[in-house]
Amino acid sequence: MKFVIDNKIPFIKGALEPFGEVLYLPGAEISPDDVKDADAMIVRTRTQCNADLLNESKVRFIATATIGFDHIDAPFCESRNISWQSAPGCNSYSVQQYIASALLTIAEDEQFLLKDKTLGIVGVGNVGSKVAKFAELIGMKVLLNDPPRADGGEDVKQSANFAEKLVSIEEIKKQSDIITFHVPMNRGGKYSTYKMVNNDFIDDIAVSGKKMWIINSSRGEVVDNADLKQALEMSKLAGAVLDVWENEPDIDTELMELAKFATPHIAGYSADGKANGTTMSIQGVSRFFNLGIDDWQPDNVTEPSNCEIRIKCTGKSLQDVIKEAVDLTYKISGDDSRLRNSPSTFEKQRGDYPLRRESLTYRVELIGDSANYAEKLAKLRFNIAK
Repeated sequence: MKFVIDNKIPFIKGALEPFGEVLYLPGAEISPDDVKDADAMIVRTRTQCNADLLNESKVRFIATATIGFDHIDAPFCESRNISWQSAPGCNSYSVQQYIASALLTIAEDEQFLLKDKTLGIVGVGNVGSKVAKFAELIGMKVLLNDPPRADGGEDVKQSANFAEKLVSIEEIKKQSDIITFHVPMNRGGKYSTYKMVNNDFIDDIAVSGKKMWIINSSRGEVVDNADLKQALEMSKLAGAVLDVWENEPDIDTELMELAKFATPHIAGYSADGKANGTTMSIQGVSRFFNLGIDDWQPDNVTEPSNCEIRIKCTGKSLQDVIKEAVDLTYKISGDDSRLRNSPSTFEKQRGDYPLRRESLTYRVELIGDSANYAEKLAKLRFNIAK
């Protein structure tokens, strides 16, 4: 057998070598010649799995180690009897960590309390639902928008009060102080998300009289970058946080300069999220080809040099304590600085992303925790010292 694998997928080397030839290549450079005699591919978003790539191949299975799958031409694959799978939810806690850092840092810089703000979440799947849990935990009012789920087209597994938070996009625009997007890239149809944030969307926000924040960590094309840039130049919005961009990796550097935080499509790039994506991919290949490694997991995920967090709680609010804990696991400002310093190395920054672990890796000791902040941190999956 032959497997073609994106060489930036971590923890994967050695998993499939016992079963055949393994070819590791840069995802954007995988060619028809590379896959013509391949049985399976494991890719990321940079590999366009369409007729141009696969028409002359004998590929039978594709696994993408990512939540998104708009780089896979599903109708073409179906026509050629090529099975495929994505990795839904693999990095959802990583994106929650990213959004938490963004919200907490904005609140500190702008000197407001998150519990006094309303967060509108557009898209309430694996990622959006976890962002909602963080926002609720810190005391924000949360409004949810998800038309497919509202229409009953998606399974809804949420908190008991999910229904009362599910509102129209008009209500999101009217009531929110911050709007964050966690939607797939749909270029048409009833649930199109292509450039859903545009001049009309922003003008609707302006009617509310609020200066809102826009956060996009879903897909670059969900936001019309030219329209957003114009809105920021004209101060129609309070600000923007962008992890995804139109025309990646050749991003609009003028828009980057206007954004509060600008990062190179790394919201889901924790080592834990990557390991989950790799695990789901290898297990999917194993099941499809009956390789017998359906329970495979990586055993070489690096730990930080220090996994111990000690926080003095006396005189601190819940927001203060959570920010201190989150900062010690991840700071959005670091990724922002790297991109601003070298936007031309966007893709290299993704490929060489530094170690980042999620909260489960860390043990937190709280000193003087008279307000029982430990319970809240435990719900964010920190290990609490007894």
